[in-house]
Amino acid sequence: MRCEKFLAAERVDWRAAPLALDSALALTATIYTFDIDLANADRGVYEKLALRVARHPSESEDYLVTRVLAYCLEHTEGIAFSTGGLSNPDEPALAIRDLTGAITAWIEIGAPDAARVHKAGKAAARVAVYTHKDPDKVLAQWKGERMHRAPELYVVDRPLLDALVARLARRMTFALSVTGAHLYLTLGDTVLEGAVERLR
Repeated sequence: MRCEKFLAAERVDWRAAPLALDSALALTATIYTFDIDLANADRGVYEKLALRVARHPSESEDYLVTRVLAYCLEHTEGIAFSTGGLSNPDEPALAIRDLTGAITAWIEIGAPDAARVHKAGKAAARVAVYTHKDPDKVLAQWKGERMHRAPELYVVDRPLLDALVARLARRMTFALSVTGAHLYLTLGDTVLEGAVERLR
């Protein structure tokens, strides 16, 4: 097996081969299908995921890949992609809802501005951002700004993202293992490695 190592620093019943439908299925969107064997030892989550993800025309490939990885890392009952994708600015990229439909976790991708993070903090008890951008620039745009709730910030290894983007296809099957905040993604006979680091 060839190993490539990178050391940079919908509401659904998930209990039986879960199928997550990204409901941003606009006619102009491109649909990607991900079959993922998830084993997250850090959180004790072991699931087989079947995701249909709509990529908005303005959505970059690295944003899409980060969104899918965030879904896997945050996977729990009640998680769902937004109902409108990038075309719906009023919703998070990912949301975790309780049985009443209330948002318990608002999850953003990329570099949301302080106003959006402030709004998220008023809507949910937990706010998390998974970024594929320069984290220093993300933190700089938040500095001194009013935010209702301090967000968690996670940065995904850039080389890992680049390697996954290079292999991105409309239909993908891979295994994802997570241990010690380190990701091991097995795609065919290739293993991609990289970390997800929490900065705040």
